[in-house]
Amino acid sequence: MKKVFAVLFTVMILFVLSACGGNNESTAKDEGGNNEKSNGESTSEEKVIRAGIGLNDKHPQYKGLLKFKEIVEEKTDGAIKVETYHSGQLGDDRTMTEALQLGSQEVTIPSTAPLANFADEFSIFDFPFLFPNEEVADKVLDGEVGQKILKKLESKDLVGLTYWENGFRDVTNSKRPIKTVEDFKGLKLRTMENDLHLEAFRELGANPTPMAFTELFTAMQQGTVDGQENPYATIYLEKFYEAQDYVSNTHHVYSPFVFLMSKSFYDGLSAEQQQIVTEAAIEAGHYERDLNREANQQYLSDLEEEGMEYSEISEEEHAKMKELVQPVIDKYAEEIGKELVDEVYQAVEDAQ
Repeated sequence: MKKVFAVLFTVMILFVLSACGGNNESTAKDEGGNNEKSNGESTSEEKVIRAGIGLNDKHPQYKGLLKFKEIVEEKTDGAIKVETYHSGQLGDDRTMTEALQLGSQEVTIPSTAPLANFADEFSIFDFPFLFPNEEVADKVLDGEVGQKILKKLESKDLVGLTYWENGFRDVTNSKRPIKTVEDFKGLKLRTMENDLHLEAFRELGANPTPMAFTELFTAMQQGTVDGQENPYATIYLEKFYEAQDYVSNTHHVYSPFVFLMSKSFYDGLSAEQQQIVTEAAIEAGHYERDLNREANQQYLSDLEEEGMEYSEISEEEHAKMKELVQPVIDKYAEEIGKELVDEVYQAVEDAQ
């Protein structure tokens, strides 16, 4: 009996010591329901922003995205991490924008043309020859009417934080130089998936073909399309000179990027975090615009060095182009709302 009692006593002592000692890093629930270590360090998961773009990692847009990542992670002390994806790794502009609506992605930065499929008002920024230069574009986009249009996205489960710059779009092709309106005739040009762009190029005499950006290079190589239209930075960095012979300064559209965030993700941030991501998007956007403008003239020289033939279009020919596309502008002004369109044109006039 004594031996049995001794064994039982020993087992009881070991049980008590085990219960009292436990794990030195035992956790408890804090008042908010989050797991909290006994030393006060939170084990709650950090927030992650998956940010994807269609352009490659050499483009000023991607460098701007890296700047956004740097600012956000520094100002939130790592509470928000930013994962960056380039070259359409997460899909094309439309796919990524839809992913934001579903809450399966947090950030993308499309041009306004595909975004017009989600909010009609963005079509106005694709009106041909709307902006005479980048400085006027900045004032309008960052001003009252530009911000008013960003607000239209909230009902689409998207938050537009600011505008970045894609730049003036110019036409390249593999058939002939474009110096006059007549040179557009019959050219198969890839455009973004945007009805306004399609109709404008039809008025110029081209045969526009909507296509995802990720499919474009192969389509030019295979002759599915004769050409395309994009800013010099995109033309050079995507190596379009390998499939294209001619580039012209059509400058037919100034194309902004829109920095988009998933509304469900944005609404889940604290007020302080919302302010941080907004200010970071704006600061990184100024950085991206500067990079883009510094690079564009150099990229044109680089394209010529790669063997592309550059054609300057006269003011007279630009005026003919404007006249031809005016019916398209009038049509879409009615669809978007003439009051808003007049407001934008007034802002352009004031900015000059």
